[in-house]
Amino acid sequence: MGQAGLSGPVGRAHPRHRVTWMDMDMTSNQPLWSGLSAQEHEFQYNPQAAFPNYAEAQVGRQAANAEARATLACRADLAYGEHPLHRVDVYPAAAGAAGAAPVHIFFHGGYWRAQDKQNFAFVARRLVEAGITTVVANYELCPASTLDGVATSAIAAVDWVRREASGFGGDPGRISLSGHSAGAHLTAEAMAHDWAARGVDPSFIVGAVLISGIYDPRPVMATTVNAQVQLTEEIALRRDVERRPVFAKCPATVFVGGLEPWQWIDQSYRYAHHLHRSGMNPEVHTLPRWGHFDILNEYIEPGTPILSAVVKRAKQA
Repeated sequence: MGQAGLSGPVGRAHPRHRVTWMDMDMTSNQPLWSGLSAQEHEFQYNPQAAFPNYAEAQVGRQAANAEARATLACRADLAYGEHPLHRVDVYPAAAGAAGAAPVHIFFHGGYWRAQDKQNFAFVARRLVEAGITTVVANYELCPASTLDGVATSAIAAVDWVRREASGFGGDPGRISLSGHSAGAHLTAEAMAHDWAARGVDPSFIVGAVLISGIYDPRPVMATTVNAQVQLTEEIALRRDVERRPVFAKCPATVFVGGLEPWQWIDQSYRYAHHLHRSGMNPEVHTLPRWGHFDILNEYIEPGTPILSAVVKRAKQA
């Protein structure tokens, strides 16, 4: 893996922000980030600091997003709870002779504090073309909610889709998940949820794709982002999916951009290691061409590694 995330043009990870093995005390129990300066910590764990041109990625996808919203059939703003953000948009696959369609749920990023499902309709276009009913979910956001509330609402969205899938032509026994950044964490939360404790067989989750995720929330507490996320040590430990049991042991693929900061990349490998320790055999890929925000372009371009993985996971038996 080396220093893949620590080089690139202006607006990407800058080469002066280098973390080497000499910076880490490999014999101690201190977290990886404990020796970072405040500036370096912000760079490593706040993607907007590492990519100050972050807004350009969403602007670049606006045309594709508008086209998807204009051309795809959509059952918009379906409520899965009483909170105003407990809403999903469902993009049904065309009815076919093969029976109920596989269902895919996408969780957007925004560091648990920003963004809205309406900006991610582009995720659905290629998936609907592939015969996959696609659900783009909203969830509670900080600081109005804690990270506990954010995670609980995302799990509630998955449970609602499981219960209601047949009503929009979906197969409740073939639901896959993907998420980007904070959304990858929420995907991992759904995998770490004890479904059996509520009488649900977790095998309804047939696959997961996790993209540029943050899985251990503790380093967020030392970033400026925490002014809105408002993590405490207790909440961060409770929501740490690098260490919690995995109950939905579905096939999984983990992606991260090769232009992202080194410690952000390392999270994906640590989480993949956790899945290995849990008896799973995940794929893990560093995609050299992408940073943290433009990596979502892979849902738009046909045949890309992320799009191919999402289709593969969604269509698993």
